[in-house]
Amino acid sequence: MTIAVVHSATPPGRAALLAGAQEALLRLEDLVIAVAAGSGPVTVEEVREQLGPTASQLDEKGLTIGIGRSQLSDASDAVVQIAQENDARLLVLGLRRRTPVGKLIMGSLAQRILLEATCPVLAVKA
Repeated sequence: MTIAVVHSATPPGRAALLAGAQEALLRLEDLVIAVAAGSGPVTVEEVREQLGPTASQLDEKGLTIGIGRSQLSDASDAVVQIAQENDARLLVLGLRRRTPVGKLIMGSLAQRILLEATCPVLAVKA
């Protein structure tokens, strides 16, 4: 089993990464970073750098950090697919503040993930 974290190079994304790593330590689960097509290259080394001392704590517990990739064009479908493929026990994502009008016009990736995920979802703010 794993803890899946939605990758995003934003303050909410970094908060989700840290929260996901902390959940992995608490539950003694491996950590997988969900990367959708078109979101740019992400490496385990970059993730470890962002986690700082938490990465060392994961190593001490014998837990791994992996990258899950999907070629699906829809980001929410890609994240849900990665979580399912990795048998995720928990999916962690970062939320940013949006106005009701912004949600209506642009939709919400987080909302779709919350509705479509087949495992519990932890939503965090920066």
